[in-house]
Amino acid sequence: MAIKLIDYYKKYEGTPVDAINHSMVRIRGSYALAVMFKDYPEEIYVARKDSPMILGVENGESYLASDVPAILKYPRNVYYIGNLEMARLQKGQITFYNLDGDEIQKELAQIKWDAESAEKAGFEHFMMKEIHEQPRAITDTLHSVIKDGRIDLSAVGLTEETAAKIPQICIVACGSAYHAGVAAQYVIEDLTKIPVRVDLASEFRYRKPLLDPNGLVIISQSGETADSLAALREAKARGVRTLAIVNVVGSSIAWEADSVFYTLAGPEIAVATKAYSTQLIAGYILALELGRIRGVLAQESYEALLLEMQTLPEKVEKLLEDKKRIQWFAAKFSNAKDIFFLGRGIDYAVSLEGSLKTKEISYIHSEAYAAGELKHGTISLIEDGTLVVSVLSQPELYEKMISNMVEVKSRGAYLMGLTVSGNYNIEDTADFTVYVPRTDPHFTPSLTVVPLQLMGYYISVAKGLDVDKPRNLAKSVTVE
Repeated sequence: MAIKLIDYYKKYEGTPVDAINHSMVRIRGSYALAVMFKDYPEEIYVARKDSPMILGVENGESYLASDVPAILKYPRNVYYIGNLEMARLQKGQITFYNLDGDEIQKELAQIKWDAESAEKAGFEHFMMKEIHEQPRAITDTLHSVIKDGRIDLSAVGLTEETAAKIPQICIVACGSAYHAGVAAQYVIEDLTKIPVRVDLASEFRYRKPLLDPNGLVIISQSGETADSLAALREAKARGVRTLAIVNVVGSSIAWEADSVFYTLAGPEIAVATKAYSTQLIAGYILALELGRIRGVLAQESYEALLLEMQTLPEKVEKLLEDKKRIQWFAAKFSNAKDIFFLGRGIDYAVSLEGSLKTKEISYIHSEAYAAGELKHGTISLIEDGTLVVSVLSQPELYEKMISNMVEVKSRGAYLMGLTVSGNYNIEDTADFTVYVPRTDPHFTPSLTVVPLQLMGYYISVAKGLDVDKPRNLAKSVTVE
C-alpha cells in the first residue's frame, strides 16, 4: 500500500522526494522504506519512521542496511538517518532530506567494530565464537568505566548528584536483556537499597506504570528493538530520566536516551550471549557506584567487590576449558521433550536465560521456575527421565535448593546440578554436576550462565540444527 501511495503522489508531485514525503505524512505505523523509481536509474530513495536504518559510503559505492553487523565487512564510515528523514543513494554519494523535502547535512560516523569480529575465526558457528568472546567483552566493558581503581560514570552521563537522589529504578527490556535486568534487580536492591522493578518492554506502556518523576528508567537492549524504544519514549514523555544500556553506538535508543552506558560486546551475529554478559556487568557497575554514592557500601566493601568483579573474565575463560563434559551431557538429552530450569533468588534469573537459550536454538520446550513455585502445580509435569537443571550458587539458599532437587528426583527427574566449586555434597543428589569458580554471590550469574549457553548450543548441534539462524527469529526486532 505504501508503494501505491508513493506512486500516486509521484504522478502529481513530480520528484521522488516530494512523492515520498507526502506519503510519509499519511502512512501510519513503523517502517523503513527503500524505493526505486523507473525514471531515476541507479538511485535508491529511503525513508524511516521508528524502524532502524543505517547508510554507508565507501569506494564509490553506497550501502543500505537495518543494522551495523549487516554491512560490517564493507563501509567503515556510516550515516545514521534520523526519524522521519529521507535520503537519496547514488554511487558513492548520499543526500539527506527532512520531512519538508529540504536538503539537510549529516556527519559521517566511523564504525569502531573490527570487521574480523563478524567472521567465525575458525569456530564452527558464530554462537560458539561469541561465547568464547565473553571474557574479552567483559574486560572491555569494565575497562571503559574503571579508572584509577574506581568506577567513573562521567562518560555515561550519570552524575553523583543525580545518583544520590534516585528514589526508584525501573528496568525495562526484552528477551535476554530482560533476564539480565532480573539479575541486576537483586544486585542493585541489595547494594543500594533503592527499590527496583523489572518490566517487559512489551508490557510497560500498557501497565500504565506509576513512575516517580525523580526516578530512573533503565532501557537495556541492543539498540533498535521496537518495544524497548516505545518504552523509552513513554518514560521520556512522563518526564522521567532515562539511561540506555546498549551495545550499538548510534542506535535509536542510544540517540534518544538521556544517558548511555555502552556495553562493548562488539557485533553479535548469533543469539545473545556477549550482550547478556556485558549487560550483567553494567548492572553490577551501577549497583556498586550507586551503593558507594549513597553510603550503603563502605569503602572497603566497594573496593573488594570492584576487585572481585575484575576477576570474572579469567574465571569465564576457565569455564570454557571444560566444554567436553557439557557436550557429552547435551548430546545425551538432545531428544528431550521438556527441560525444566530451577533456581532461587539470583539463580532464578539465570534459569530464565538458560531456558531461553534452550528453546530458541534447540526448539525443545523448556521452562524456568523459581524453585519454591514448582510444587504449586508444575511438579505434576515431572515424570521418569525429565531433565531438571538446578542452579544453586547462593550460600543462604543452597539447602532449600537441595530440598527442591530431592522433590523432583523422587518423581523420576534426571538432575543436573550447577553450583560453585566446593559444594561437592550436591553429588549425593544430582546425577550430573557442573561447577563454576568461586566468586562473590552477587556476581555468580556471569559464571553460571556460561554452562547453560554451552548446553543450549551443544543440544542444537546434536540435533543438526542451524545454531546461528534459529527459525522465526530476527536480530533486530522492529515490530511491536
